Parts: sequence; C-alpha cells; structure tokens
Amino acid sequence: MDTANFPAVTVVRGQTDTFLTELVAQGTEYTNTFGSAPWSLPSHASVFTGAYSTKHGAHAGYKHLNEAHITLPEAFQKNGYETVAVSNNTWISEEFGFGRGFQTFQKSWQYVQSDIDLGRIARTEEGTDKLTTLGRELFSGNPLVNLVNAIYGKFVRYHHDDGAKHTNEWIDGWLTDRDDSDPFFLFVNYLEPHLEYRPPEEFAEQFLPAGVSYDEAMDIPQDAWGYIAGTVELSDRDFEILRGLYRAEIAYLDHRIGELKALLEKHNEWEDTIFVVTGDHGENIGDHGLMDHQYCLYDTLLHVPLVIHGGSFTDHGTIDELVQLTDVAPTLLDEVGIKAPEFREQIQGRSFHPDAETEPRERIIAEYMAPQPSMDALEKRVGDLPDEIDQYDRSLRTIRTEEWKLIRGSDGSLELYDVGSDPEESANVADQHPDVVADLQAELDEWVNSFEHAEHDGSVSMRDETKERLEDLGYLQ
Repeated sequence: MDTANFPAVTVVRGQTDTFLTELVAQGTEYTNTFGSAPWSLPSHASVFTGAYSTKHGAHAGYKHLNEAHITLPEAFQKNGYETVAVSNNTWISEEFGFGRGFQTFQKSWQYVQSDIDLGRIARTEEGTDKLTTLGRELFSGNPLVNLVNAIYGKFVRYHHDDGAKHTNEWIDGWLTDRDDSDPFFLFVNYLEPHLEYRPPEEFAEQFLPAGVSYDEAMDIPQDAWGYIAGTVELSDRDFEILRGLYRAEIAYLDHRIGELKALLEKHNEWEDTIFVVTGDHGENIGDHGLMDHQYCLYDTLLHVPLVIHGGSFTDHGTIDELVQLTDVAPTLLDEVGIKAPEFREQIQGRSFHPDAETEPRERIIAEYMAPQPSMDALEKRVGDLPDEIDQYDRSLRTIRTEEWKLIRGSDGSLELYDVGSDPEESANVADQHPDVVADLQAELDEWVNSFEHAEHDGSVSMRDETKERLEDLGYLQ
C-alpha cells in the first residue's frame, strides 16, 4: 500500500458546521465515538498509545506520559515519516511526555520556541509585580527570545483567538519549506472551543439568543470552579448564552479547519492525505450541575466527533458502531500498512479500518483516575467548600454498551443509565436493575484484572511557569 500523509486534527466536541458537514459527505463519520477519559492529558495519552489510563498511567495522579509506552508518532517516524506536532494546549507538550517521536514540536503559545513562558507573566501579573517578575525571568535562558514571547503573549496572540489562526499560518510556512519527498504525520491540537469561550463577534452573533448582544454575552461569568463550589450563580438564561458562545467557537474552529484543508490543497497534499478530525473530550455547560470537563464520566464529556476523509474512508457515510479513541492508532497503521509489532502489542484498542478483520465493539470503557483539580486546589481557588463537593473527591470507571451504562466510583457509588432510552443520563436506575449492575460490574472487574497496570516511582513536577499557564487556562494545580 502506498504511504499517505496524516494530519490528525484535534478539536473538541460540539455541533458540526459547514466544513465538517462537507467532510462527512465525502468521508466517513463515526457517530458513536467515545474518549477513554474526560480531559486532555489522559485522553491524548490514550490516542497516542492506544491504551487506557490504568495502563499508560498518565492522569491527574501522575501528570506525565512515561517512556514505558511507544507512541503513535514514534511508530510513524520509525517507518520513514516526517513527524510534526502543533499544540495549543500546555498539557500536550514535551514537558508532559508528548514530544516523543515528533521531529518538530511547535508550541503555539510561544512566538519563538523556548522552555521559558514569559507570556504567562504578562497575562497573570499586575503592576510592579509584573515588572519584578518579568525582570527576574527575562534573563533566564535567551533574554531576547523571552522578551519576544512576553510581548507576543500580552499584545498579539490572545487578541485573535486561542491559537488557531497562528497555527494555520505556521503550518502554511512548514508546508512551503518541507521536503515533499517524504510522507508526513501531522498532529494538530486546536484549543477552541475551551473555557473561556470568546469567539469572534461575527461568529457569536449567529448563535446568541435573540436580543443578546456580544458585550452582554461576554459579561456572563465563566468561572467553572466558582459555579461548582456555589460561589458563582448562573441562571438558565446564562447557560443558554454560554451554549451560544460555545457553538460560535465551534463554528469558528470549523472555519479554521476548512482553512487547513485549503492549505493542503494549495500545497498539492490534499489528495494524498488521510484527514482525521476528532476531539479529546466534550464539555459540561450546566449539564449534571457541572461546568468544564471534570468530575464525571457522563457522555457530555466522553462522546466526541470522529470524521475521517481520504483513502479507504472515502464515501462511506455514517457508521453508528461503538468506537473509542484508543482505536484510532491501529486503524491508521492499518491504512498505511505499518506493522509496528511492539506498538501494537501494547494497544488495548481495536482497528475499525474497513478491511480489518475485527468484530465491532460491544462496549466502551473510560476512566477518571483522580479529581482534577483536587479538592485542595479547588479550596485554594474559591475558599471553603460546601459539604456536597466531597462527592467529587473520587476516581471513576465506566463501562457502556449501546443499551446500558454503568459508572462506578471509588467511594462505592453506582450509577446505571438506560442510555438507549435515556441518552441524557437523567435517571439513575441502578436499584431497578440489580442484575444488569452485577453483570456490568463483573465485566468491568474482569477487564481491570486483564492487564498490567502502570507503576510510578516518585511524583511529577512541572515548572512554575507551566503551572501558572495551566491555571491561566482554568486547570487548577
């Protein structure tokens, strides 16, 4: 089989808009795709390794993808591919173990690539504190690079979007300069839509409720942790407006992904490219009494889009079989005929390639290994926590079929949903169906005991500037 190029474009879950509608019409859409975790770091680790959190070990309790696992870009690189990543999310960076296998790793939050993030200082410090901190950090590493990045973070990047525009500009330059004799694997993580939702005004106007101005919408509090802790109140109308902003961000990103396709066409790469659009997680916007993408394993966070265009995935329409993000890696390897036996040995997913001799999934499994943010981090942010917040201080696992979904907590909690008739997961029917609960628990236990679990020595540390940038994005540490 001829080799092909692989831009794996990561977006978050939401409404499908113009470009993706066109892509679905020409490719294949997998409408029942689920992540293996509800937030960026463990979900991406599963995409890169084909394994679940318990096996790959990257989660809130250990925030690093360790070297015990081969990554998908390593498999491509070993087979002659140029491997390139462009990330807009601090979690998806070399510092957290995601650089392995990539010959080029572009961090879009920096104008000039550096380990020092002075843009964070420009965004988070005020007054004399800003000047003092900037002066101290300016001379760490390359002072000129640090100054350029600080200016870029303060005055340029966040005045446009969360990085999609700059990302596409960089990819355009890379496609112009690259040696096109080699196939490539390009991974792109776009951050839109992500709290805070701040789409361009011309997109927001298409989705906001009647009579709501852009300025009014941008004044709605977007403090997820304050809302969860009860220090910030949001009405049904507020959530309606926030959902409008969320849909607007999706529409804006749809525009940018369409622009990426146009770049591939411009550089004569589109016809030879397998183009994958998926998301690492979804979002709660008042759903289940939550905001953001933490503390639960409901489908609002796990159900993600997956559209593939090109090669064997042309004109297959819509497929509603269960698929997981752990399945993407073996599927892509099958498409280009890469064997990668060591990598495939660690994979817990299964190929859904049209020519693969695999049975359709009967279940999906997802894990939330530790709360993120922890209760201590949340308390530092919002102050004293109400007693009901204690319910989130737990780990979770779920097993889901097309009919039933069981969520089991480390605190002994059990939730069962008849997702066939209750897709909103609004009624816990565990007490009414003890036999179903018992069967799913036994199946989940069998799965947990069927493989070796990750072991970690010591703890993971991160640079102060990284921690503060994550907190700037809403990830409390």
